[in-house]
Amino acid sequence: MVAKRHALMDKGEDHCDALIALQHPPVYTLGTGSLEEYLKFDAEDAPFEVFRTERGGEVTFHGPGQLVMYPILNLRRHKMDLHWYLRSLEEVIIRALSAAFSVEACRLDGLTGVWVGDQKIAAIGIRVSRWLTYHGLALNVSTDLAPFADIVPCGIRDRDVGSLHRLLGPRRRAPRSATTFS
Repeated sequence: MVAKRHALMDKGEDHCDALIALQHPPVYTLGTGSLEEYLKFDAEDAPFEVFRTERGGEVTFHGPGQLVMYPILNLRRHKMDLHWYLRSLEEVIIRALSAAFSVEACRLDGLTGVWVGDQKIAAIGIRVSRWLTYHGLALNVSTDLAPFADIVPCGIRDRDVGSLHRLLGPRRRAPRSATTFS
């Protein structure tokens, strides 16, 4: 999709942004500059597959119960400012959690992502080429958090990873969609 968008941009025909939303099978990903010292296992004998990606950021885990979103946006049509873009992604998550679940999430100075207290509930890792964004964010909804114990998530040693499921507790669950797609 990114290559097609670049080709359209070259011809002046790029008119629409896209959002890919999905869940990954269990996998660890490392950003372009990630250090393998943040893996608490031998990469050759990992509990799940390990992939080095083109995104920024350190190592993280993706798996079932985690909403992963890949916005493919031409920032020339919005604002050509990566700091603005990262803060905008955080703001969308913060507002969605507040509006849908009354969860008070926030940013922490110097740390990209979305937090509830000292728990990171959403990680962000982007890539931008010729002002076209790809990669994106991962929101822990009902994710099994155990695989995070085998890494130093996002290279942050003194904070925990959380999930919406844990925050809401057994009596409040995320609403189920009335529509099922197959």
